[in-house]
Amino acid sequence: MKPSPAKPADPGAESFAEGVRLLRRNPAFAALRADVCRTRDCTTAPPDGWAVVDSDGTVHVNPRRRAEPEEWAWVLAHCLLHLGFGHLPAARGTRVQPDPPAAAARCTVVNRFLATFPVGRAPVALPQEYPGGDEEELAARWRRDGLPTAGTAGTAGAAGSGGRDQLLVEWHGHGLVPEDWQASFAAALTRTMSAAMDRAGGRIDADTGERLPERPWTRALNWFVSSYPLLGGIAAGLTVVADAELARAHDIAVAAVNAEVGEIYVNPLRHHSDEEWRFVLGHEILHAALRHGERRGGRDPFLFNVAADYVINGWLLEMGVGEMPDGLLHDPQFKGLSAEEVYDRIARDQRRIRRLATLAGKNRPDVLGEPLVRDRRTYVDLDDFYRRGLQQGFELHQRGRGLLPAGLVEEIRALAHPPLPWDARLARWFDEFVPSPEPVRSYSRPARRQSATPDIPRAGRYRPEEEVPRCTFGVVLDTSGSMDRTLLGKALGAIASYAAARDVPAARVVHCDAAPHDAGYLPVEEIAGRLRVHGRGGTVLQPGIDLLERAEDFPPGAPVLVITDGECDVLRVRREHAFLVPRGAGLPFTPRGPVFRMS
Repeated sequence: MKPSPAKPADPGAESFAEGVRLLRRNPAFAALRADVCRTRDCTTAPPDGWAVVDSDGTVHVNPRRRAEPEEWAWVLAHCLLHLGFGHLPAARGTRVQPDPPAAAARCTVVNRFLATFPVGRAPVALPQEYPGGDEEELAARWRRDGLPTAGTAGTAGAAGSGGRDQLLVEWHGHGLVPEDWQASFAAALTRTMSAAMDRAGGRIDADTGERLPERPWTRALNWFVSSYPLLGGIAAGLTVVADAELARAHDIAVAAVNAEVGEIYVNPLRHHSDEEWRFVLGHEILHAALRHGERRGGRDPFLFNVAADYVINGWLLEMGVGEMPDGLLHDPQFKGLSAEEVYDRIARDQRRIRRLATLAGKNRPDVLGEPLVRDRRTYVDLDDFYRRGLQQGFELHQRGRGLLPAGLVEEIRALAHPPLPWDARLARWFDEFVPSPEPVRSYSRPARRQSATPDIPRAGRYRPEEEVPRCTFGVVLDTSGSMDRTLLGKALGAIASYAAARDVPAARVVHCDAAPHDAGYLPVEEIAGRLRVHGRGGTVLQPGIDLLERAEDFPPGAPVLVITDGECDVLRVRREHAFLVPRGAGLPFTPRGPVFRMS
């Protein structure tokens, strides 16, 4: 007896099986209970395409087609989306197939969704942009104007003219209710999105997938988002970091906030009720929203933080937000005062200062000047985010959430008016500290005579040489390797334009990295044009400032403008000065001059 011949191996089976595994990794597609038919005797599979899906929930795959696993995953996802989008509703009785414009419109909508919800890789060329509108709108447009030549690709290949990869068939459920593919996919997609948000929010363990118990500070933050519109918009944009080691390393007793990176740091070892955690988080949210770190200016950081704590705690008690934990700062005599006014009062009371503490601890501010993790960056306009969040929350709160403290309302309304941009404030600084040379009239330099009265001499205008030293300024450039060239160009361009507008003849420029490089006096038009930057090494700026202050040819009353990215040494400037830094950068010391932050 001859042994039966072995069945020929299917060279595409392994690639197709891997594509199925790639598809099933997506929970939304894995939840659709669809069958796959990949047999050689299937008469429904497209002869020169990839697959066709029917309303019975079966994907008919061409077994002779070869594709990569990523391409098979895309093909199967395309077919399943036809089911999930309700293009192929299951029903009994005779079915009427969609016409080519309707089938092509549905394929376009599916491809447009897959462009934002990527699964695998398309085996055909797809357009970069898709037309707007739903299936009905696209189908009506194409019935009137004709099918487009590209962009309607389905999975049925050339035989499926106009994207005919959808097949309506009679339901063969043997007495069962027809499957609602659209409801199944919607439920699966909702579960997928919820699980992704839970995992991103730390509510699900990334390794085991198990749901973690909700912590009290998380419940407090969610309460602001869902039930307190005044601060809900800002709370939704902040992240609570509950790390005991981080809190211990930075001596955070209860909580602290950094508005630049949008993070509230809490000490998870502290035990408070849900109401107390609401008060704590509301306290930190108001610190960030009212930009207390930016408003501090040259004041003592801890004392100004304490002054803001008195004001904020009084507001929270008046609004009834949670319960104030023991030990927080509150004094009824400061009611109605701003943080600046409270600061002026407590700065004179040294006996009171020794007993003060914030949520971060004794003699420690809970408004942090820099992120605790150095590599975290923010890429949004923070002033606009907090200002818009408070203004929108204030408008919602006015619709029946009760009265607000008058001082808080005044500060919110003040924030509604955006501050002057950095370049306008820099121009004001030039107006105040860099005088324009004043020309004088003299008959020793006669002016051009008028043709109507050629016999009448007139005095000419000129600038005396003694005016030139009086109308100048110094520029200390941080040319270290960490300094962005685009930042340098933007800063120098602004300086040159203001100096030229004020007729400043020249400016003294010093480059600083590991050592100062004196460029001397440069005409203002060369500052932004042909200035050659030296250095690009380390960052030490104090020698450059000392060079200017000791230079005999630099006027003692001329101001100094320091351009740096903030990663520099501690500076001591003995004359009028200002700093020009990128937005989001901090200085390693308390600046005594104004700080202009470029956006």
